[in-house]
Amino acid sequence: MVRRPVAWLVTVVLLTEAVVVAALNWVLGTVVDRQHMSLAGLDPSMMATSSKIGGIVFGAYFALCALVTLLVAVRDRAPAGFGRVLLVSAAVVHGLLGAFAWGLVGWTAFLFMVVVLGLIVLLLMTYDRAGGPESAAPGRAPGAGDGPATRAEPGAPPADAPAEDRTDRPWDGDDEPQDSVPAQVTRPAPTTP
Repeated sequence: MVRRPVAWLVTVVLLTEAVVVAALNWVLGTVVDRQHMSLAGLDPSMMATSSKIGGIVFGAYFALCALVTLLVAVRDRAPAGFGRVLLVSAAVVHGLLGAFAWGLVGWTAFLFMVVVLGLIVLLLMTYDRAGGPESAAPGRAPGAGDGPATRAEPGAPPADAPAEDRTDRPWDGDDEPQDSVPAQVTRPAPTTP
């Protein structure tokens, strides 16, 4: 199955990205602090501290996203609740970073962001709720749940009851069973000239 390798790959990519983003911001903060650089009169120590804090925050964010994908890979279940929201937000962040990276850094950074965005979306799509293993309740066959799609209509016989033969009954009050397929089928006329 292709779902687990995708989840493991996204975990590795997000964890690597968390470490690289945190380390890069830390190094940039250290360079700004040692060189006493200033941008538009801002305090260099404030800029260095902001860069380091931003690196830690974004690194922790991507590490938390990697933890969610790790749990998805280990459990082989779709992310739910906060984890799903976190992965959707990570996809949005990568889309925005990709748009900024195209103009500021270049096409290689844009390509990396788009690949990560595609991997996150692929993970979310392959673990779609309708087809995931969590849709089956423990001890039941898949599709045998109590959801709206499996409920019987009112007045219908139970699902485990034997099917009754209804071919010998009259339909529509006639004396003979009616054929459900008409004898002659007319083709629809084309609507475009």
